[in-house]
Amino acid sequence: MTAAADFQPETDAPETTGADEDQTPAVDDDAATATDVTADADAAVTQESDSVDEAPAGDAPDGDAPDGDAAETEQPSDDTPAEESASADVEIVEVDVVEVVEDGEVVAVEVIEVAEVVEDGEVVAVEVADVAVEAAPSADEPWGRVDEDGTVSVREADGWRVVGQYPDGSAEEALAYFERKYTDLASEVTLLEVRHRRGGASASDLRSTARTINGKLDGAAAVGDLASLVARVAALTETLAAESATEAVAAREAVDDAVKARTELVEKAEALAARDPRTVQWKQATGELNSLFDQWQSQQQNGPRLPKSTAQQLWKRFRDARATVDKHRRAFYAELDEAHKGVRDRKTRLVEKAESLAPKGEDGIPAYRELLDQWKTAGRAGKKVDDALWARFKAAGDALYGARIEREAADAEASREKIDLKRALLDEAKAVGDERDIAKARSMLTGIQRRWDEIGRIFPRDTERSLDDELRRVENALRTREDADWKRNDPEQKARANDMTRQLTDAIQKLEDELEAAKKSGDKKAIANATDALEARRTWLKALGG
Repeated sequence: MTAAADFQPETDAPETTGADEDQTPAVDDDAATATDVTADADAAVTQESDSVDEAPAGDAPDGDAPDGDAAETEQPSDDTPAEESASADVEIVEVDVVEVVEDGEVVAVEVIEVAEVVEDGEVVAVEVADVAVEAAPSADEPWGRVDEDGTVSVREADGWRVVGQYPDGSAEEALAYFERKYTDLASEVTLLEVRHRRGGASASDLRSTARTINGKLDGAAAVGDLASLVARVAALTETLAAESATEAVAAREAVDDAVKARTELVEKAEALAARDPRTVQWKQATGELNSLFDQWQSQQQNGPRLPKSTAQQLWKRFRDARATVDKHRRAFYAELDEAHKGVRDRKTRLVEKAESLAPKGEDGIPAYRELLDQWKTAGRAGKKVDDALWARFKAAGDALYGARIEREAADAEASREKIDLKRALLDEAKAVGDERDIAKARSMLTGIQRRWDEIGRIFPRDTERSLDDELRRVENALRTREDADWKRNDPEQKARANDMTRQLTDAIQKLEDELEAAKKSGDKKAIANATDALEARRTWLKALGG
């Protein structure tokens, strides 16, 4: 395969004639090589790509954001193209046009495409492929001819048409020059077909490119099968027209969906603005509004462009809702700051009073407790202020309770000997329960209690209560014994008990006689009744001590 540089024109460019300047080649030097062809093809790709990428994606009109607090009312950016948000799977990065030369003549043109396969924004593979091959004009049926004066003509359906002159070169060089012009046009047509097949560009943009190419083909100063190129462009234009209609419908639907989505965001923002400021959780509401604004920006940058009037109207409603929410929020926090200021002053005075109790030591604790009750009902002054004031208030209380702790520690140290003495008395009190003589037991316990009281109070209080409980158990046991003894020795109770004993004795005697008579008569039922009654009376008598 030989590069097109083999068909480089003569160093001296041919002079133009006065026939038709548009059909006359303007060759300055021998730089019109295969590199020129490739550069022209690349330029065509770049031009079409630019025509696609120039469409901005933002929706909100410029200049709607008022001066002032930009962070609160700034208009979302409108500079990001819609196409940048979606990563193409395959991207054409290079197109080379190579002429196939045999025996000094161009017999074919290969269009070699280099594409990158992209996943998640990263190139994962590179593809190189021949996407089209354009056959050169057939030598049997030449598309062009050169007259003796260097005039070059192209064969068309209705005859020969003059395309230009090449007077200072040979006929082969003249034909080769205009055939390269045809090759350039064929490359543009092929690239257009490749772009359509690959996808990624809109049908309307491709139709615009097709119209541009069609204009170049009309009366083109080139030698080749121009009619076939015109037919290919026409067929592609027809296909693109149908696709443009489909795209237009899809675009309208996308715009309708985008308007609906934006309207939902506006209605949510307006619902936040309509709420009673006294019932709003402002941290949550601010987060919700910021989320709505982020969604607005995302839809504006990545969604379809809305009609200007609709975009302006929706943005004005959204902006007004944000301004209302911000106004309510500022008013709420201003009122809250005023309330916090009053609470801060009250708590500051409580702190100062608590700190003034320090010289009283433990005696200041009752007054401190009263101040603590007032603190609990004073309200909130803000977390930072509350924390700082509470630290001071608590420190004042700790000083008072610290004095009590020190005193109790000293008392506990002084009570160690007293505790030992009382434990010794408890060991002595165990003998009270073992003494059978109740009067003597009471005398022993009374002596122990007298010495117990003489020892005095001890600390800590828990230890004192524990020791007192043990002594109280001894006293209660003795009192129970005394109560039982008194009941037994009470004269009235004794009289009643004697009378009952006498009655039971008489009843037992009578039942024994009845039992004896029943046994002699053999009456089993009478025997059983007398036996049961007799056992019951004997049990009662035993309970009475008889």
